[in-house]
Amino acid sequence: MIGALLTMSSKEVDCLEVIKDVIEKRIKQKDAADRLGVSSRHIRRLQKSYKQSGVEALVSKRRGKTSNRAFQAIFKNKVLECVKATYADFGPKLASEKLCERDGLIVSKETVRQWMIEANLWKGKKRKSVTTHPQRPRRTCLGELVQIDGSPHAWFESRGDECCLLVFIDDATSKIMQLHFLPAETTLGYFDATRKYIKQHGRPCAFYSDKHGIFRVNHKEAESGTGETQFGRAMRELGIELIYANTPQAKGRVERANSTLQDRLVKELRLENISDIESANAYVPEFLEQFNKRFAVPPMSPENAHRTACPDDETLSLIFSHQELRCLSKNLELSYNNIIYQINVKNKGYGLRNAKVTVCDNYQGSIKLVYKGRQLDYQIFDKANQVVEPVSSKDLNTKLDEVIKIDGRSKGHKPKAEHPWKQYKPHKKKKAA
Repeated sequence: MIGALLTMSSKEVDCLEVIKDVIEKRIKQKDAADRLGVSSRHIRRLQKSYKQSGVEALVSKRRGKTSNRAFQAIFKNKVLECVKATYADFGPKLASEKLCERDGLIVSKETVRQWMIEANLWKGKKRKSVTTHPQRPRRTCLGELVQIDGSPHAWFESRGDECCLLVFIDDATSKIMQLHFLPAETTLGYFDATRKYIKQHGRPCAFYSDKHGIFRVNHKEAESGTGETQFGRAMRELGIELIYANTPQAKGRVERANSTLQDRLVKELRLENISDIESANAYVPEFLEQFNKRFAVPPMSPENAHRTACPDDETLSLIFSHQELRCLSKNLELSYNNIIYQINVKNKGYGLRNAKVTVCDNYQGSIKLVYKGRQLDYQIFDKANQVVEPVSSKDLNTKLDEVIKIDGRSKGHKPKAEHPWKQYKPHKKKKAA
C-alpha cells in the first residue's frame, strides 16, 4: 500500500533531520534544542511522538484549518455591506478609518483591502518598478555648474500670501549663490535674479534646470518662433550653457536645498517677523552667510570658473528684456502691442525697408528698437487713437460688470411689457385631419 503524501514546510523538514540526529545520538538534546530554538523538554516530546507516529507527528496539526484569530463570516459580511453602501469609492485605508470612526467596526486596512478585492470593490495596484539613480560626481570648480529652480511655498505661513523663491546653488560646493523672492515663477523673475547673480559673482559656465516652459520650448510641433525661450535666448547671448535635467533626481542638490529652506528659512522668517517679499529679499544676505557657513563644502579645485568680464548695464538691460522680431513696412513702420512705431531717418531710408528689427521690451514700458546692433530712433504714431487693449473671453464678464456696475448690481437690458417681443405668441400646430 502506498503511503499518504505529506506536505512539510522547510522548518518541519529541518526539525525532522534534527530529531533523527538525536535518536541516532549524533547530537545531544541540548544542542538540538539550541538549533531549533526550543527547550530540551520539547525535544524529548518530539522524539517520543516521532517514535510512536513517525513523520506525521512533526507536521503541524493546524494546517488547512481556519485560524483561531480569523474574523467570523458574519462580521466580514457586515463590513462589506457598510463598504458597499457608504464607502464603495473609498480606498482601503480611508475605508478602514471611517469604519472605525463612524460604524465602530475595527478592522485593519490590509484586511479591508483583501475583502474589497474579493468583492470586486477594489483593484490591486501594480507595484511600481524601482528606478535606480546613480550618484553623479560633483563638478570640480566653483561656478562650473549652477543648479536653478523655483520653489512655490507658503514662506510667510499665515502672515502673508504664498510666493515663490528662486534658488541658485553651486554644484561643486553646495553653496547657495542666490535667493530671490517674487510673487510667481516667471521669466521676468529669473531675469532679475540672474542679473543680480552676474553682478555679484560673474557669469557661470552653465545653468542646470528642469524642463519648465521658462527655460525651453516644450511644444514639439511649434512651427513659428526661434525655437528658444526668452531666458534661453538671454543665456545664449551671455555665453552661459543651459542644461536640462530629465528627472528631479538629476538636479537633486537644488531639490534637497528647497526642502531644507522650506523648513529652516520659514522658521527664520517667523522669528524675524518678516511677512512680505521686499523685507524677505533684504534679509536674504544675512541668512545666506549663516546657511553657507554651515552647509557649504570646499571644492575639489580652488579655481573659480566664474567669468568676471560682464557686459555693461545698458547691454544687460537689452539682454534681459522681452525681444521679438518685427518687419518694417515700406513706410518704415512696425506694430507692437497695438502701437505703431515710426522710424526716424535723415534720408529716405531705403535700406531699412522690410528690415528685421528687434523690439526690446524691458517689462517697464520702455521700448527700444535694435537693428544690427544699433538702436533706432522712433516716434509713436497717433497714440490717442490706438485700438483698445484686448480682453480675453475669461475676463470679459468681469470687465463688463465693472463698467456698468450700478448700486452693486449689473444693469441689464429688460424689455418693457408692451415691447413687441413680449407680444409674441407661438403658433399652434394644426392637427392632422
